Amino acid sequence: MLLEAVYHRPKQNWAYAYDGKTLHLRLRTKKDDVAAVEAIVGDKYAWNQTITNVPMRIFSSDALFDYWETAVIPPFRRLRYAFRLTSGAETILFSDKGFEHTLPDNSNSFFDFPYINPIDVFEPPAWVKDAVFYQIFPERFANGDPSLSPKNVLPWGGEPTPQNFFGGDLQGVIDHLDHISELGINAVYFTPLFEATTNHKYDTQDYMKVDPHFGTNEKLKELVDACHARGIRVLLDAVFNHSGKTFPPFVDAQKNGQLSKYADWFYVREWPLQVVDGVPTYETFAFEPLMPKLNTEHPEVKQYLFEVARYWIEEIGIDGWRLDVANEVDHQFWREFRKTVKDVNPDAYILGEIWHDSMMWLQGDQFDAVMNYPFTNAVLDFFAYQTIDATSFANAIGTQLAAYPQQVTESAFNLLDSHDTPRLLTICGDNTEAMKLSSLFQLTYPGTPCIYYGDEVGINGAGDPGCRKCMVWDEAEQNTELLRFYKSAIGLRHRYSALRSADIRFVHVGAEDGTLVYERRDGNQRLLVALNARGEAADLSFAIEAASIGQGAAAPHAVAFTGFASSEVADVVAAAEINNAPTEALKAEVNTVTAEAVEELDTNAVHAKDSNATAVHSIDNVSAWSVLLSSGISEFSEGTAIASNADGTLQLKLPAYGFVIMEQSAE
Repeated sequence: MLLEAVYHRPKQNWAYAYDGKTLHLRLRTKKDDVAAVEAIVGDKYAWNQTITNVPMRIFSSDALFDYWETAVIPPFRRLRYAFRLTSGAETILFSDKGFEHTLPDNSNSFFDFPYINPIDVFEPPAWVKDAVFYQIFPERFANGDPSLSPKNVLPWGGEPTPQNFFGGDLQGVIDHLDHISELGINAVYFTPLFEATTNHKYDTQDYMKVDPHFGTNEKLKELVDACHARGIRVLLDAVFNHSGKTFPPFVDAQKNGQLSKYADWFYVREWPLQVVDGVPTYETFAFEPLMPKLNTEHPEVKQYLFEVARYWIEEIGIDGWRLDVANEVDHQFWREFRKTVKDVNPDAYILGEIWHDSMMWLQGDQFDAVMNYPFTNAVLDFFAYQTIDATSFANAIGTQLAAYPQQVTESAFNLLDSHDTPRLLTICGDNTEAMKLSSLFQLTYPGTPCIYYGDEVGINGAGDPGCRKCMVWDEAEQNTELLRFYKSAIGLRHRYSALRSADIRFVHVGAEDGTLVYERRDGNQRLLVALNARGEAADLSFAIEAASIGQGAAAPHAVAFTGFASSEVADVVAAAEINNAPTEALKAEVNTVTAEAVEELDTNAVHAKDSNATAVHSIDNVSAWSVLLSSGISEFSEGTAIASNADGTLQLKLPAYGFVIMEQSAE
């Protein structure tokens, strides 16, 4: 075993409370280097009465590592633990002390999860896991009230520029809620609605007022109520990193300089406030003089912004906030912001705009989720740009699954394009079939998918401002076949909880032909998604276990407490009985474990090729499947029955950019 590759540390994504009673433990090893891993767990104050061996499974892999996981329910919400790694006849113990060859008499050198304090458990809103978001850029969605339009408004559907206006407003959204509902959307994310000078509104002038070109606060309340009546949640965009140049406190600071009562609301390097050689004398977003950075450490700034956060939830009824440039605001502000928001509505969703690794914001004290751009990049590199092969893509996904706790994965905001990027169709080279596959993976992957307005009807466009075109409402100009695909795929996600669970594994990765097959499971549901992401037909042949329906990832292991016996002998015997193994096996020299012990470990462990601990039928390996959705392949029409060979091999022929989604049939 390559011990240098073995890694674990308590807390963060390696040891965390999934809920108020369950701990998830993870361990990293070199890929294909370790045959089995057990967690040796127990209560530090009743070690002999609770010591237990718990098998671990590989839940994810990437190019370099295997990531092992198990779920444990401690008897008293605290846990001491170590890991026993086995490869062939070699076995070693890994604890907080490092590597050892003999199990010690006590757990003092083991890793320690001191206590599951309920207030520390990270629990994103439950509804988010089941949401499909729709992002709306309000100025370009629909003009429902021309009387509100700016004086320089242009005819709908013209060429967008950074400065022009087309008159989109809140009434336009209300008028088209049928479209949103029929698409299958149950959550909407709006880019900024507050009063500002630009068409994008990221230069806020008044945080307490809807921009007059969009409507009024009362009109937004009407929209939110109408959405709620349809089961649609509403997320607003908050720009707390910076304000606009017309924000009254900044105007006052410009006018009165250091004598302004708002002088400390901003980060000023040099007075007066001006731009010198393209660089403002005050901190801004990037070098944009229209967007002065707010001093979010200042008590008055915090008080004002927290009042903003409360108002729109309490008075208008929004369901959460998307936070712009969230990584440039101090962590303490976000901790206090979270408390402010959750005190008003514990079910509110707090989403941060962060483009990189975000573990420091996702520990339950700041955000519920971030915009998952690492996911975006991996999907686009494989399906759209086609700059990586299927193996590299599977490895990238494997890395991401291991990077965060499970509840973070379940609530991650998975987008493929937005107002900040080129349109998905354009990224795919205007290839709608490649676009479908990108979206199909997004809609069958753990997390919360978000569709950018107009993608569903075939709107294309390069980066800003091309990605901010007017929505196409003329059905004759819409790609209705693409719209049907989105409705079907979104509907399937709503219908099958397996497509929303965190239980995913790749069962086939085509190293040369761009093919992928992955399994999605939850309870009694077991689905296979097979796709061909390249422009040539492909024949797939892969092994799939004839697993009994309902046998997915193992249930959490509840650690038993035998009670305090009257003698040490009774304690040791009780511990041995819990483990169903001789006590000597626990304390044996790890380099002299018996062949029987190694065989038992190999049997209990769940390797990457069988990461869901599925049971194989004793008679044969035949598995039966029924087609749920395909890319118009005649032999894979809905309801078509497909079966594997007796040896468990499933063979599929997929055309260029073809896909099929199948459900395991009950026998």
